[in-house]
Amino acid sequence: MEKRVTILGAGLAGCEAALWLAEQGVQVDLYEQKPVKFSPAHKSEGFAELVCSNSLKADRLDSASGLLKAEMKLLGSHLLKAAEATRVAAGGALAVDRDAFSAAVTEMVKSQPNITLHTGEVTAIDENRLTLVATGPLTEGALADEITRLTGGDKLSFYDAAAPIVTAESLDMNKVFAASRYGRGDADYLNCPFNKEEYEAFHAALVSAERAPLHEFDGKLTVYEGCMPIEVMAGRGADTMRFGPLRPVGLTDPHTGHRPWANVQLRRENAGGTLYNIVGFQTNLKFGEQKRVFSMIPGLENAEFVRYGVMHRNTFLNSPHLLSRSLNLKKHPMVYFAGQITGFEGYMESAACGLLAARSILAALNERQLPELPAETMLGQLVRYITTENKNFQPMGANMGILPPLEEHIRDKRERYLAIANRAVAAMEQWVEETR
Repeated sequence: MEKRVTILGAGLAGCEAALWLAEQGVQVDLYEQKPVKFSPAHKSEGFAELVCSNSLKADRLDSASGLLKAEMKLLGSHLLKAAEATRVAAGGALAVDRDAFSAAVTEMVKSQPNITLHTGEVTAIDENRLTLVATGPLTEGALADEITRLTGGDKLSFYDAAAPIVTAESLDMNKVFAASRYGRGDADYLNCPFNKEEYEAFHAALVSAERAPLHEFDGKLTVYEGCMPIEVMAGRGADTMRFGPLRPVGLTDPHTGHRPWANVQLRRENAGGTLYNIVGFQTNLKFGEQKRVFSMIPGLENAEFVRYGVMHRNTFLNSPHLLSRSLNLKKHPMVYFAGQITGFEGYMESAACGLLAARSILAALNERQLPELPAETMLGQLVRYITTENKNFQPMGANMGILPPLEEHIRDKRERYLAIANRAVAAMEQWVEETR
């Protein structure tokens, strides 16, 4: 009998799952609503479009994000190959030219003979057909209603925010300096240093700036802590930003020879280095207010904004109540979910979730049960997090805090994290070998 699966959504999770399953000989029907219909945040017709940032986070094995990438490589990730081929300089992080990355993934998908593309909006889900829903946290309309039908309306919503992008040529390089914190890697970040007086004026303007209205809003506004609007953070206290994205530690302003009072970092947005993302400045301020307030950042007085920050609604499943460890619905086991709609927070996390869902689906096609991932692995703990009952459930990204401690305590944090990462990689290698 022909092995066939339907995948809804050509984002990171959907593409990763489709490519892996197709490589195993499964016939994949991949449905994508673009370019017939776009979500409020998506603009490109390409697949695996990156919205909030072009950074895929740290690449070092002794970091949570680096460990997740190492596990994904062992699982056969295709999107990591596309990311490596389109990366741009970003210190110790893996950042990509987002247009080139999307184009690379789109070409991978379209050139895979076992994937059949279908363009247009999907309005129904057949719970008796093997289906993977990877439509992301912006799922809306008839499809959102279908998910509500399948889940009994047991889902949650909140708002997510994206940061502005400015042109490199509009920056005042007499004030901005290139450096990475603690001198790690190359000087790939541009830094905008505040003195105390400048920072206090900026903070006052930020907390009093006018915010854009939220449309189609229903219920209490809940903002995910990991993607908090900068104005919300500023409202928590004068120094909150200085201990967050504006922390000056590990930096020395070459113009003064001292550490700045606060510091804004700019990360390269494209391979040509002509665009920069204002790191940590997700925002819901009105566009005019963004121009006024963010131009108070030293070096950005005459900045040209090619994209202002935006805020959009995100919808997530109540995964602890609805999903099994195999990422299928408990009540409708033929229907699987993957990506940020499950509560996996982050680009690589979303792709990793797609990889795991693909393996669970292949196991189901072969009439067997995929064993749980080892508890020592990052992906294993993320799956446990989203499928364990939690009345205060929020999305979770890769972090070392969710991994079990070592039997023997190592005082040096970096050495401890490396030991934890090596343990995870060894456990994942064994799991992959056992599940071939």
